[in-house]
Amino acid sequence: MNENEKKTVLINGIAYSPHKPLIIAELGTSHNGDISRAKEMIDAVRQTGADCVKFQMVIASEILHPNTGEVALPGGNIRLYDRFKELESPPEFFKEVKNYAESKELLFLCTPFGLKSASILRDLQPQAVKIASPELNFTGLLKEIAGWELPVLLSSGVSKLSDIETAVEILKSGAMKANNKQIPDSRICLLHCVTSYPAAETDYNLRVLPLLSEVFGVPVGVSDHSADSALIPALAVCMGACVIEKHFCLSRSDPGLDDPIALPPDDFSLMVKAVRQAAQAGPEETLAVYRNKRGEALIESILGNGIKELAPCEKANYRYTNRSIHALRDIEKDEIIKKSDYAVLRTEKNLRPGLEPFWEDAIEGRTARNFIPAGEGIRFEDI
Repeated sequence: MNENEKKTVLINGIAYSPHKPLIIAELGTSHNGDISRAKEMIDAVRQTGADCVKFQMVIASEILHPNTGEVALPGGNIRLYDRFKELESPPEFFKEVKNYAESKELLFLCTPFGLKSASILRDLQPQAVKIASPELNFTGLLKEIAGWELPVLLSSGVSKLSDIETAVEILKSGAMKANNKQIPDSRICLLHCVTSYPAAETDYNLRVLPLLSEVFGVPVGVSDHSADSALIPALAVCMGACVIEKHFCLSRSDPGLDDPIALPPDDFSLMVKAVRQAAQAGPEETLAVYRNKRGEALIESILGNGIKELAPCEKANYRYTNRSIHALRDIEKDEIIKKSDYAVLRTEKNLRPGLEPFWEDAIEGRTARNFIPAGEGIRFEDI
């Protein structure tokens, strides 16, 4: 793969690069299952000049266990599992929003969180697929997606270099095993991400982008959770990003899960304008403008040292926001563990992490050495 190809991701026949970045408006679940609201959001995205709208296909049981714990909301505490249940939408919803987005000449993108949502998404025949950061180590899901022969946008928040290496290798080798075809490197785009809401601009270490592109031989981009509308996206383009993703909302006062950290239409339009200007002006001129406008010290702290490591705000969440193997029910000591007794889920803060997802097929038929409470991670010492 030559240097130019490393900087280009091919989706639906269109090549996106630092000279022409793909700009994704992440709607997530902010539509709250309301098709009229979803269409209103798509119309608003179209007006900003973005290229793509992205949704999340939530099925709560694919993501976490009911015993995960509570989350504080304005109306009081609610079980996190119940909150995710509220965010579920039927397959017909996604079919309609896909058709509507494409009628507005926007690319439809969606994130599945497990094999069931992946199957529903595949039936919709998307042009590309997005994998969220917590699922970067979900080997079963990655193997499934690899067989689709579609462009894959892979977020890498709360991950180490070795985690990314495993995921990229699965996507490449999994496609070969499924279809006897190698996914072209231009169809895997690695999105640098800091998983914090909002994320501090100075945690982004954007000089890691050329490193990731060189190490893995794939194009790169940024999934941005920072509060500033333009700073990280514009600087990311200077560092070689060919994809920019940022949360979108109609208003930050709306009740969507991500609305408080999302950009409303006017701010999103400013972000799109800043990205297009950076792409046209080039890195040297853009960096000079931002250094003059925002100060040399701030820009240097955002660009960072280029070493891939967990951001300061992510360190405490490693292995907790990621996937591991959890008991679905109480498993008694000396019981034979069945496939239906466990699943690959996010741990979150109130449960203990279990074995990495790649051990999933090795647990079935093992004997429980200890009592394993429902929801807790299954560890080596438990089997």
